[in-house]
Amino acid sequence: MADFNALVEGYRRFRSRGWQQERERWSELAEGQSPRVMVIACSDSRVDPAQIFDASPGEMFVVRNVANLVPPFETGGGHHGVSAALEFAVTQLQVEEVIVMGHGFCGGCAAALTGQFDDADHGEGHFIDRWIDLLAEAREAVRSRHTELNRAAFADMEQESVMVSLRNLRTFPWVREREESGFLALHGAFFAISDGVLHVLDEASGRFAPA
Repeated sequence: MADFNALVEGYRRFRSRGWQQERERWSELAEGQSPRVMVIACSDSRVDPAQIFDASPGEMFVVRNVANLVPPFETGGGHHGVSAALEFAVTQLQVEEVIVMGHGFCGGCAAALTGQFDDADHGEGHFIDRWIDLLAEAREAVRSRHTELNRAAFADMEQESVMVSLRNLRTFPWVREREESGFLALHGAFFAISDGVLHVLDEASGRFAPA
């Protein structure tokens, strides 16, 4: 497994190979970015969107967090990292598409489904349980459909997290307005780590199918 020194060695390989091969592209990117797509994905180390979509530098504006979640629109205080990134991508970069990508064997979704952190003592933190509480309603729906918490139940929860984020995206007025005007498209996707298959959501049926 890579440590910091190994990462530095990786940078040196990138600098001598990848950066040199796309030097002109990097020079263009130094003048600014204009991605057409925003991807909201999980922080999980196994699901790098750039690798999965074989994207080049500057093609995607990416936000990653636990369980690929988007909170609902709210105007209160606090620090809203996902909301700020979303606002920047949609209103400033004017991306044309937003993709929410969930994945198999997601630890955040598993914790939400099992209630792993419900009664945990995190001192002054409580960051994880408060964050995955965004899936509380989805958890009840998934539990009502499954008599036991097996792999099927966890996969159901992982896909529900994508649909929760899509619903919450539409609570942002400038997302909703642009989607209704045809200037912005929202997509849901699910990457199965075990077999490497990307599934795309058909929102009309609520089902994911291989891309």
